[in-house]
Amino acid sequence: MKKYIVLCAGICAAMAFTSCKSSESAYKQAYLKAKAQEEAQQQTQQPTQTETTVVTPMTERSATNTRVVDNNDNITVRQENVSVISGSGLKNFSVVVGSFSLRANAEGLQRDLRNAGYDAQIVLNQAVSPAMYRVVAATFDQKGDAAACRDALQSTYQGAWLLYAK
Repeated sequence: MKKYIVLCAGICAAMAFTSCKSSESAYKQAYLKAKAQEEAQQQTQQPTQTETTVVTPMTERSATNTRVVDNNDNITVRQENVSVISGSGLKNFSVVVGSFSLRANAEGLQRDLRNAGYDAQIVLNQAVSPAMYRVVAATFDQKGDAAACRDALQSTYQGAWLLYAK
């Protein structure tokens, strides 16, 4: 008797699982409906006027008439209120190659830079905590000159940056 009950329960369970299965056509219908809604949305968002692209005609010029434009406005410069600790004084733009919380470390880097031929200076920024001793390799009046020097120093002193002293 138990065998018949188990057999009937198994047959009922199999019929229940097969009757609830979703058909592939139901998924296809839902996909097509969503696709149609998306296309209708895109059509309503399209501008009614068509835009035409205007291209300026190219003119040929000789190399002697070409004007070179620098990109100095896009160079990142950090502004800090600093005071000169050791050195002859800063100009508008300076190349900083090291920052230290200990003055002795800054003096060591300054000595190395001076041995390499740079007019290295040490400036102090007390606005940050702890106060930082910045080692300046070179200082310039023009931003482009300072950027060129920074780029040359990047291979030896990675992370060199430009300082504009307030």
